Formats: sequence, C-alpha cells, structure tokens
Amino acid sequence: MAKQTQTLYQQSWQKLKKNKAAMLGLWFILVVVIVAILGANIRPDDSPYANNGNPAIARMKTGSKVLFLAVRKNKEVEKKSFWDKLFFGGQEPFTIDIPISNYRFEKDKIIVDLFTASRWKNQKQQTKSVHIADVIYPLLKQKGKEPFLTKDSLVVFTTIDHKEHKESVQTLRKKIKENNIVEKKYILGTDVQGRDLLSRVMAGAIVSLLVGFIAVFISLIIGVVLGSLAGYYRGWVDAVIMWFINVVWSIPTLLLVIAVTLLLGKGFTTVFFAVGLTMWVELARVVRGQILSIREKEYIEAAKALGFSNFRIITRHIFPNIIGSIIVISAANFAAAILIEAGLSFLGIGAQIPMVSWGTMIEQHKSFITHPDKAFLALVPGLSIILLVFAFMLLGNGLRDSFDTQSKE
Repeated sequence: MAKQTQTLYQQSWQKLKKNKAAMLGLWFILVVVIVAILGANIRPDDSPYANNGNPAIARMKTGSKVLFLAVRKNKEVEKKSFWDKLFFGGQEPFTIDIPISNYRFEKDKIIVDLFTASRWKNQKQQTKSVHIADVIYPLLKQKGKEPFLTKDSLVVFTTIDHKEHKESVQTLRKKIKENNIVEKKYILGTDVQGRDLLSRVMAGAIVSLLVGFIAVFISLIIGVVLGSLAGYYRGWVDAVIMWFINVVWSIPTLLLVIAVTLLLGKGFTTVFFAVGLTMWVELARVVRGQILSIREKEYIEAAKALGFSNFRIITRHIFPNIIGSIIVISAANFAAAILIEAGLSFLGIGAQIPMVSWGTMIEQHKSFITHPDKAFLALVPGLSIILLVFAFMLLGNGLRDSFDTQSKE
C-alpha cells in the first residue's frame, strides 16, 4: 500500500514540533491564554480587575504575609458562578478585609490592632472595635436594631433580611477565629494601592491578548482583502490601492495610532481598532506580492480556462498557497500589538481605570525603578510584556521555518 502523502499543514506541524524554541513559545502563550480565560477563577484576588486593595499594606515585599479580620458587608452580595468570573468577570468581595497585627475579645466586641508596615518610635498603636455579630453577619443598621448582649451572654441581632437571631458570645467568637481571622500571602507583594501584584499581572493578560487578537483580526480582513484585489486585478485597481498603502506606510505607526485614539476617544475598545487599522499595511504588501507571482502559474490559467469565478480562484486556489506567510506576519503583528497597547496605556490613552493593563502598571510604578527593594513593582509587568512578546517572536520564527518548503528537516 502506498504511503499517504501529508498535506502542507501536516508537514508544517511536524516541522514545528521539532523546533524546541517555537514550541516553548507556543506553550507559554497557551498558559497565558488559559490564565486570561479563567480570569478570577484562578486569581488570588478574585474581585473584578483584581482591584481589592488596602493602602495600609501598600508596597509590601514579595512573599509577605498579612493577617486580616474579614468583616461581613451589611448588604446582599450576589455570588458569581464560574462562568461569571471568566475573562473580565469577578466576584465582589463579601467582606471588608481589615489588616491587623493582633486581636482580642472583650465581651461582645473584638478589638484589633491595626496593621502598619512601619511605625515611628513612640507612635501609639491604632486599634479598632467591631461587634462580633457584625463581623459574621450582614446586620440591619437601623435605630432600635443594634445588637445587644443579654444577661445570659446571648447576643441578639437583626440581619438585613429582617430576621432576629440569638447566639452565644462563645459561639460567635469561635466562628470568628475559624472563618474571619485569615492570613494572606502576597507572592509578588502589593502595589502602591495595596493590591495583590500577582493578581493584577494575571488580570492584565486578558487586555494584552484581546487587543492583539482583535487588532490582528482587523488587520487580516483589511490587509488580505486589499492585497488580494491589488495583486489579482492589477491595473488601475493595483495603482489606487498601492497609492493608499504608501500614504499609510509613510506615517509613523505610533503617531497614527495616537491620532486615531485621540480622534475616537480614550479607552480599551478604541485601542484595538486603532492598532488594527494601522498594522494591515505590511500584510497587504506581502499578500499582493505573493498573489502577483502565483496568478501567473499554470493551474491558475487552467482555472480561468474552466470558467471558475475570480472569487473561487482567489479563495480556493491562491489563498491556500499564501496562508503560511499570512500566519507568520500575524504572529509578528500580535507581538507588535501587545507592545503598542502597553505603550498607549503607559501614556494614559490606552486601557482606563479600573481596567488592568501591564502598561498602566509600569506607569504607576515607574518612580520605584531606582529603588532596589521596590523595583519589582515596575519590573514584573515589564517582564510579562517581554516574555509574551518574545514567545510570539519565537513562534513566528518557527512558523516561518515550518512553512518554508525549501528548507530541509
């Protein structure tokens, strides 16, 4: 039996799998994609945009541990499902977390020593008193509804559902010790607003990937269509399209992106349109050049002789032969889109608060870059950008080699 001939894509995949650098880049990209998709489900801080912070624990070092008293909010908080916490989703915290250094109980109150990262000599320790029922339950704060302690050491209180409860002081204290005194570890420390830096970096991944994906998708539509029309029809169609391409090509990319962004307004949705509308030029030029060489082949002439439509010839006979070049350029454009988005966010015209962007994180912490013990605040998001762009470049180089039919395995 004759050995089945592999298609171009199968051959390319086999060659790509042997390229260790490209596969390393691919696996890193897949990990970032999974982190971005799962969103708040896997972040230490599962709040929307990982925005749950406390100024008292700002700029904590990597690996820091902080003790918290988790006080239940006096309102109804909807519990989000797994699907609600994907991508940009998140869970509004059920509690207000108060950083503490110590605690003690006095009758129906819990007295906590508030945490301070550094205290001046002879500075008085600040304390806070919270009713033990208020720590665990969402209380109804109305006149005449305040919790009170009976002679039998029972705490009487009313929750926001207007139901009256009675519990012993010992039971409430035990619940607080078991469920409301929690210790959190900040693997990468905290930022200037006391937010978990690791969670912020994870939340920023979706912005970079989504901007890259949509920008590349927009550039693919414009670049492939215009490049195909110019290369296939030639003549005045080619002249008009090439004139337009050269005009756009002559304008600096970043300047054009900033102009489009300022025209359409600041914001995340504007960024990927601005980036996508400016990075199609190179793709259009490559597609045009590829089609100019392919349209003279014998099988294209045969397709015309058989009466096939121009649309079918382009999509069924020409396009499959240039898909390799398109994929390689798209990988490079993806990396470029990530860099441009980070640059725009750094300048303040990209993703806006409360949305997280690696570029915005660098801008917020750029002043700490010269402080050895605080430099990680800017270096971590910067390193994230470098690694993701490097991964796309490795993958792009691997795709280029795998689609090269002249190269030897």
